Amino acid sequence: MIDPALFHFLRPEWLLLLPGLAVLELLLKKRQRRDDPFDHIIAPALLKHLRLARPKRSLFSPDSALVVLIVLLSLVLAGPSWQQQPSPLAEDNAPLVILMDVSASMNATDVAPSRGERARQKLTDLLARVSDKKVAIIVFAGSAHTVLPLTNDHDIARNYLSGIRTGMAPRAGKFPEYALPSVDRVLAKARRSASILLISDGIGSNSNVLFKAWCATNPHQLIVYGIGSPNPEQSTSPLDERGLQALANDCDANYVDDSIDTQDINTIVNSLSDGYNIVDNEALPWLDSGYPLVFVAMALALLWFRRGWTRVWAWLLAPALLLPQHELLAQDRPLESALAITADAPVQHAKSSILETLLDDFIRLWLTPDQYGRLLLEAGYPEKAAHVFANPIWQATAHYYAEDFIRAASLFTRQDSLAAQFNRANALAHGRDYVRALSAYNQLLLRDPLFPGAKANRDALQALIDEINRLSESQQQEDGIGSDTLDEQDAQIGEGAQSLEFQATEREQYTAEELLASPETADMWLKGVQHDPERFLRTKFSIQLKERGVSE
Repeated sequence: MIDPALFHFLRPEWLLLLPGLAVLELLLKKRQRRDDPFDHIIAPALLKHLRLARPKRSLFSPDSALVVLIVLLSLVLAGPSWQQQPSPLAEDNAPLVILMDVSASMNATDVAPSRGERARQKLTDLLARVSDKKVAIIVFAGSAHTVLPLTNDHDIARNYLSGIRTGMAPRAGKFPEYALPSVDRVLAKARRSASILLISDGIGSNSNVLFKAWCATNPHQLIVYGIGSPNPEQSTSPLDERGLQALANDCDANYVDDSIDTQDINTIVNSLSDGYNIVDNEALPWLDSGYPLVFVAMALALLWFRRGWTRVWAWLLAPALLLPQHELLAQDRPLESALAITADAPVQHAKSSILETLLDDFIRLWLTPDQYGRLLLEAGYPEKAAHVFANPIWQATAHYYAEDFIRAASLFTRQDSLAAQFNRANALAHGRDYVRALSAYNQLLLRDPLFPGAKANRDALQALIDEINRLSESQQQEDGIGSDTLDEQDAQIGEGAQSLEFQATEREQYTAEELLASPETADMWLKGVQHDPERFLRTKFSIQLKERGVSE
């Protein structure tokens, strides 16, 4: 259905052709009537008696068909529209918060290799199945700690998941209710209800009451995943299946038992709340609905193959001749063709390179560099488009889509506008040049504190830099040194030696600005970074316990 309130033309300037074409058509008909070869030979008074009566003109004639064709083509070019295009992109906006038990009972080996290790394996499989969801990880034992806030980067989630170990919480116990404030904090900015996955082999004495009260006041969905065996002969801490099922019943949640196959993961995935939302729904382009008229116009054009259906068509080219040419043939060509192969391409592709160059030259006869670059960009060739564009901002946009963020950031500086500065800051952030990106965001906010998205991006980047600062300060040298890191000046343990004393040296601390500003300093720091985040998490949890107690 066409909504009159939304109906508009995407290119209304093409409708200006209609009055001009109508005037040309009237002038042409008037001239045809005036160009009578007998007017200057026979007297008008006698000529009217010599003429035969003209037959009545049919409504369906070459003239009327041409008028209809012109109107149809003008409407097609104007682009009538009354609805937006459907978006092909959607994302699952229902977050997933994982509450993982790291108490001592998770060391039980009644399920191989252990309950904790089985939980990490199952969660790895789950992350592979829910790639669209934002995921947060919270661990609990005698205290609760947020390992990872909501993130779309599942690689980071898997990295932190590999560093979670049983007993890493600084306080013994099994109190999943201590994680509820952390859940509220993680989901404070969530726009929809989330799924809470509780992985444990038991609960505390007051867990049922507190969870029931929390579930009654929160819209989030709870899934309880019990891991372990309830058989007391297989473990000194058997699975508290009854308590977990009671907790699930109190919160109207699903209870899932672990299995050796993927049945448990399938059940969890099917139980997760879905929240697929169209991405950028308000910014979607309008749907050009004039294309079906092309087929009607083509059917009318076929009539000119009939005998006698002749018209002078040359005057239809007049509007095209009046359009600006934009120096299509006078522009300097770039040193390299946009479609040419690279210098280090194989020799056997020389023939293909010639064809691409010829195609490139042919397209340049009809399109300006910016028009040609736009076509390449929309076709999915941003690298080629970046070399074709003449406009530096379009070049920067193409480099941005090609993930060449450093070049994009440099080109965005060529326009003194808030949008260009915002895009430059985004490019620097994606290029991991966090310090300069933060400075760019700060400068933008000084000019316009309400610029859309700038403050949120700046705050997120500042949080990342602060986390890097804390990470660099908490890094400690691993016990021992691998053989691949030793050089000739390092002391090495001889065969059969049991220990080696090292002279204590003062360790140098670096800030995030120092690390990110100097590639050499960053490389030195990265060599000492622990790949396993377990020790960092243990230190972090201990500090948190001293600062704010057992819960956030």
